[in-house]
Amino acid sequence: MAAVSSASHSVMGYNSSFWNLRDTDFKSKATILRIHPQDKRFCNYRLHVAGSKNVFNVVACQSTHILVDPKVAYGRDSAKKPDILAYDVIQGALVRWSSSVDNVVIDPPTAVLLHGILGSRKNWGSFARRLAQEFPMWQFLIVDLRCHGDSTSIKKRCPHTVASAALDVLKLLAQLKITPRVLIGHSFGGKVALSMVEQAAKPLARPVRVWVLDATPGNAHTRGGGVDHPAKLISFLRTLTNEISSKREVVRILIQEGFSKDVAQWVVTNLSQPDRRGSKSANFSWVFDLEGVAEMYKSYEETNLWEFVESVPQGVHFNFLKAEHSLHRWALEDIKRIHAAEDLASNEGGGVEMHVLEDAGHWVHTDNPDGLFRILSYSFKGFKP
Repeated sequence: MAAVSSASHSVMGYNSSFWNLRDTDFKSKATILRIHPQDKRFCNYRLHVAGSKNVFNVVACQSTHILVDPKVAYGRDSAKKPDILAYDVIQGALVRWSSSVDNVVIDPPTAVLLHGILGSRKNWGSFARRLAQEFPMWQFLIVDLRCHGDSTSIKKRCPHTVASAALDVLKLLAQLKITPRVLIGHSFGGKVALSMVEQAAKPLARPVRVWVLDATPGNAHTRGGGVDHPAKLISFLRTLTNEISSKREVVRILIQEGFSKDVAQWVVTNLSQPDRRGSKSANFSWVFDLEGVAEMYKSYEETNLWEFVESVPQGVHFNFLKAEHSLHRWALEDIKRIHAAEDLASNEGGGVEMHVLEDAGHWVHTDNPDGLFRILSYSFKGFKP
């Protein structure tokens, strides 16, 4: 399994069809393949770079990075930081950088995994690696949405909404020249996935499966009196001082305010400490933009995509997954409406489906990863290039 990361200021060079966006012009950069030094599967193979006649022989795994000369690959400057979103690509062992049959370039089947509010691409890291091991012909793109993780430093125009977050991912896919076959979004990320399909050029280039994990298409119904309410958590985090000296202290304060220990410990994983050598008193700071996050969550609560789901485009299959012990209140009318949409989606290759993940709360990929893996797996089985 290999990973390609935008942390190395690189993009992948797939020459394939992709969703068309108006007035789009993206600059490519160097291609970097990250390989674990002990993973012998990736030694002694040939690397093809799209847009270049050159073939690079990988003959050793002494380093975790193999750099393709950016001038050979694209003739661009690889030192420029990513200008859309931070991301990683996790590849199965059988993924080929590009393959050509009768001069037609075939890109690997790709799934995009989107995190929820106050999360980051790290939330999906281990789960994506598990998918890549089980389905070695696939690759998995995990991103930091705007105002989150490493994408926080990439300035974005307002408004910070579900729609604008979706457009960011579409632009990244266009830059990478990837047409995804599966979109998986958790909570806020689920609505982002729906919005991506709504905004993409129609008809889509190929069938797409969309998984919306523990979120409904309409206005968010969250238990107002329950602990760990996202709006309450975001509001409280905005009151904390920017100078945080201890993660443990933040956990203590959050628990004291009524938030659960699990959520408190998860939130502080978003605290980072600048590298200040020789200083023992460097403070922590949040890796996300709380003002932007607050605006994004408000948009999540208000965004209504029911009309789009109930007129599902041909070639699209929407899958809604409800966690058995969900933080979100799945209103009976929402469940009935999804089942009604199942009946309406009669076009060949399209559809709507409802699933329930047992023994899981809202954080489905950590509460019951095995159950989630089983439910998602059929989207990747039986793939033929």
